[in-house]
Amino acid sequence: MKILLIGYGAMNERVARLAEEKGHEITGVVVRDSSKSYPYPTFDKISEATDADVAIDFSNPELLLPLLDDSFELPLVIATTGEKETIINKLQELSKRMPVFFSANMSYGVHALTKILEAAVPLLKDYDIELTEAHHNKKVDAPSGTLVKLYDVIESLRDKTTPVYDRHENTEKRKPEEIGIHAKRGGTIVGEHEVLFAGIDETIEITHRAQSKDIFANGAISAAERLINKSNDFYTFDNL
Repeated sequence: MKILLIGYGAMNERVARLAEEKGHEITGVVVRDSSKSYPYPTFDKISEATDADVAIDFSNPELLLPLLDDSFELPLVIATTGEKETIINKLQELSKRMPVFFSANMSYGVHALTKILEAAVPLLKDYDIELTEAHHNKKVDAPSGTLVKLYDVIESLRDKTTPVYDRHENTEKRKPEEIGIHAKRGGTIVGEHEVLFAGIDETIEITHRAQSKDIFANGAISAAERLINKSNDFYTFDNL
C-alpha cells in the first residue's frame, strides 16, 4: 500500500515508521512549508501524489480544509480534530467520489468505549454525568475531539443535556441535565478519557487510557488497509 501523509508532525512520523515496518510505502507528505527538510517527497496538493493508494491525515484544520477543495479521488483517512462539523460536512461531500474514513480518535478501544457508553447511559438515566480528559502539554485544542464525541453519544440518548465547562461562578446547585466537561493538560500524558456516573451513595467510572501514541497510528494504518477496498462512502469505526 502506498501512503500519502497529510502533515508530518509527531503522529504521522509514527505512521510512517509503523507503516514501513508493515511493508507499506510512504510516497510523500503534504506540508505547509515544503522548504524544510523531510525524509519523503513533499507536495502542496493531494492531487500531486499521483501514485498513492490512500492518504492518512494527522494535521490541523488550517492545513487540511484548503486541501479538501482540490480535485482528487484518493481514499482518505482523516484524524484531524477541531472544526469537526465543517470537516465532516466536507468529507461527506467528498465521499460521493471516493471512500473516506473519519475518526476523532483512531484507537479501537475508544470506539469500544463509545459502545459501552451507549449501553450505560439508558441504564443510568438518573445518574449525574461528568466527562474528563487529560492530555500532554502540547495539545492545543480543548476539550479533545474524543470527549466531544462522548458528549454527543450522551446527548443523543438523554432527553435534555447542557454542557458545563466552568462552574467557578455558579451559585446554585447542579441541575440534572448538566454534563460537566473538564480538560487537563500536563507533561507527556498520551490521552485519558473518563466518564463518571454519580448516583445516590454510589459512583461508576469508565476510563480509557492510551499508553502509547502507537495505538492511534496503528489504528489509522488499519483503517487505510480496509478503506482502499471499499466503495465510495463515508466511513467510521461503526461501518468500516
